[in-house]
Amino acid sequence: MPRQSALITVMMNAARKASIRLKRDYGEVDQLQVSKKGPADFVTAADIRTEKLLREELSRARPSFGFLMEEAGEQLGADTHRRWIIDPIDGTTNFVHGIAQFAISIAAEENGEITAGLIFDPISEELFWAEKGRGAYLNDRRIRVSSRAKISQSLFATGIPFMGRGTEEDHDKFLSEMKAVMSVSAGLRRFGSAALDLAYVAAGRFDGFWESGLQPWDVAAGILIVREAGGLVSDLSGRDRMFESGSIVAANPHLQQDLRTLITGARTSD
Repeated sequence: MPRQSALITVMMNAARKASIRLKRDYGEVDQLQVSKKGPADFVTAADIRTEKLLREELSRARPSFGFLMEEAGEQLGADTHRRWIIDPIDGTTNFVHGIAQFAISIAAEENGEITAGLIFDPISEELFWAEKGRGAYLNDRRIRVSSRAKISQSLFATGIPFMGRGTEEDHDKFLSEMKAVMSVSAGLRRFGSAALDLAYVAAGRFDGFWESGLQPWDVAAGILIVREAGGLVSDLSGRDRMFESGSIVAANPHLQQDLRTLITGARTSD
């Protein structure tokens, strides 16, 4: 069993506790009370309840930390240098439709830097986690990004824009990106959870992942997990400004630059 800090233990305990009710809700998905937060952007009673439980559990262990959360937004803590970044259900649309591809995502940020991250798939009970400088793990097994060096042999994941997310021009640019990657790779996948896509890159299941229009809670934990697994992560311009730009390109060190070049080239070729 890898050594883990008290901080990551707190995160694991909170995620596992929150998942108990979440799995029960998923089993009763037809009876969920669902309201619309925006076009094709669902918020469920389970989303709000899970976030509340995570906030309570994490606050109990670290009462001075602030929060940045998908549903409740930003809440400043007594310690203005540390906060939790939480997505209670990354892949809510999958959850609402009874598709078992969603996860709890928790990251600890200190002085603007992610120092610990956790992505928990409550259905498969796969728990991806990392601490800065200590490597990345799937449950108690060390994980690393893939070693494939040729795009033609590589499998990539992405997120597809939908109604209410992005303009018609954004959708057209994405189609160009997808066509560019499809034409030279072994395939594309769209599973509907950016957090799990990043976790799968860290575990070597995907060779790379890209998406635009994301929020910090979608990617905070995944960024650290990929990097601690030996991968490279940047925004589309190659900078470490994923939170500000909302774009991300993550891949193993052999492919990240080539993937980013493909995508940016496709976006500017129209």
